[in-house]
Amino acid sequence: MCVTAVESRPAGLLGTTQSPAHRPFGARVMAFVALTKPRIIELLLITTVPVMFLAQQGVPDLGLVLLTCVGGYLSAGGANALNMYIDRDIDALMDRTSQRPLVTGMVSPRECLVFGVTLAVVSTLLFGLTVNWLSAWLSLGALLFYVVVYTMILKRRTSQNIVWGGIAGCMPVLIGWSAVTNSMAWAPVVLFLVIFFWTPPHYWPLSMKVKEDYARVGVPMLPVIAGNKTVARQIVAYSWVMVAVSLLLTPLGYTGWFYTAVALVAGGWWLWEAHALLHRAKAGVTGGKLKEMRLFHWSITYVSLLFVAVAVDPFLR
Repeated sequence: MCVTAVESRPAGLLGTTQSPAHRPFGARVMAFVALTKPRIIELLLITTVPVMFLAQQGVPDLGLVLLTCVGGYLSAGGANALNMYIDRDIDALMDRTSQRPLVTGMVSPRECLVFGVTLAVVSTLLFGLTVNWLSAWLSLGALLFYVVVYTMILKRRTSQNIVWGGIAGCMPVLIGWSAVTNSMAWAPVVLFLVIFFWTPPHYWPLSMKVKEDYARVGVPMLPVIAGNKTVARQIVAYSWVMVAVSLLLTPLGYTGWFYTAVALVAGGWWLWEAHALLHRAKAGVTGGKLKEMRLFHWSITYVSLLFVAVAVDPFLR
């Protein structure tokens, strides 16, 4: 589905009255940090480090963990900066993105582009020279997938954007495993699929909340082009598959009773929240009473609990 062109950006939103270089130094530093989207990267690291414990079946080399985290932050930060560079036209028109550094003029588009490309190059070299080249190529592949496939191709053309674009967010699982073993196995593939099926029901509730923003700029997120009932049904379907996939690690021999217990309890609560959202949507509830953000917030807690269990389980077997 192709979307129509967005309206022109309001004059003055990009801070043209003052050069970014003349902004206060501290504010400029924080603006460049904001380009990396630190809160999103926190989630990526939550799915990276525990997998390193699983791959090691114990405590991995802490220096390796640090290098993997630094490389992962730089890579994801570069991808996020390039995402902001590409999306600067619509970010200026959306309430939730109106304070991003390119919109406020704290950072110029050229600076953002150079910053993003620099982080991409540095992160790839850091991974290759200090971790291993398998991790480096996986990291670079994730960055390119997010920037090119998701941001440039899918985001403004199809309601399946977050489904397939979410593959980039699954890659830290593979990177965490490869950093320790310099190889692949079924365990990271299973956890990759968990994140793949987790991403749509994680993001669609937020999209339901801010769908007017997306509609204003012509981005066809599923809640923009489908009713709440349709979106909630999709959320429930993806949630069931996600929970089922999360339970595969134990029969495959990678985890024991602790992980299984956490996956069952946390997954059960997730399914309760997903079905509750569907029930409210079927009842025609709208606005604040739909409580779609309950599932969004729980989704962050869920993935944190699940991956903490991944890290702890080797010590309890």
